[in-house]
Amino acid sequence: MLSERLEGVVLVRAPAKVNVFLEVLAKRPDGYHEIVTLMIAVSLYDTLEFKEEPSGALRLHCDVPELTTGPENLILRGAELLRQHTGCTRGADMRLTKRIPMAAGLGGGSSDAAAALEGLNRLWQLGRTRDELARLGGELGSDVPFFFHTPAAWCTGRGEVVTPVKLGQPLDFVIVKPAVGLSTAEVYRAVTVPDRPESGEQLRQAVADGNSEEIGPRLHNRLQEAARRLRPDIDAGLERLRAEGPAGQLMSGSGTSLFALGRDPGEAQRIARRLRQTHDAPPSGAVAGGDFQIHVVRSCS
Repeated sequence: MLSERLEGVVLVRAPAKVNVFLEVLAKRPDGYHEIVTLMIAVSLYDTLEFKEEPSGALRLHCDVPELTTGPENLILRGAELLRQHTGCTRGADMRLTKRIPMAAGLGGGSSDAAAALEGLNRLWQLGRTRDELARLGGELGSDVPFFFHTPAAWCTGRGEVVTPVKLGQPLDFVIVKPAVGLSTAEVYRAVTVPDRPESGEQLRQAVADGNSEEIGPRLHNRLQEAARRLRPDIDAGLERLRAEGPAGQLMSGSGTSLFALGRDPGEAQRIARRLRQTHDAPPSGAVAGGDFQIHVVRSCS
């Protein structure tokens, strides 16, 4: 996350993420799944603006009408959790400019929740460390703590136990977000826990080395098989990406977004141009929503 304070306003840029490795290890007694995943934050951002609200109320506005701004929104839940944790009674007016596609496996809701904790901690001058905020974020969602440990991390448990990973060099991706999404809960209900899970250690080393040619063949997402059964058109999307000859291709998270790993920025741009020619897609940076989208991104620094 990137944050700054200007004239009583705190601005936070909340990045998307891709999962270059995701293995499901077991079903937990609490209903979640035990997983291991390698996540990388990428340069597709939601933007959140925080201002003091003198009345003490928490108000959220968003430029995407279909996104709820009620108390169930993770941003508001994060704000309430931070107030409860610190005893703070101050209010905030919060504005979300949404660019990360929703229900797409890109972590937009989790990143926004982390940005709320970060931004309000600065606005209210609470002095909480990022480790404290990450622990609070784990109460909001499994992916939230990751966004305090970008650009890359190896995440275990239900995803909330985070170990930062060094990126050997920036990585370039083309993200393709289909017009339809998938429910994370639905995908996890359909997943089959493997008898012999993949370890991901070779891929983890390849990421640390910054070697795209070694990363590509080792991309792995156990949820992809379940998502393909729910949305057979995911197969066609993966084949379309494979036809462009990237270092590798995969579904991110619980889908439905797919990504191609480029060997360099030029290859990523070339793949995106070819895809736009065949799909009549809007340019990168289109607002989040239900339309087919293509985004060229790079791992965050």
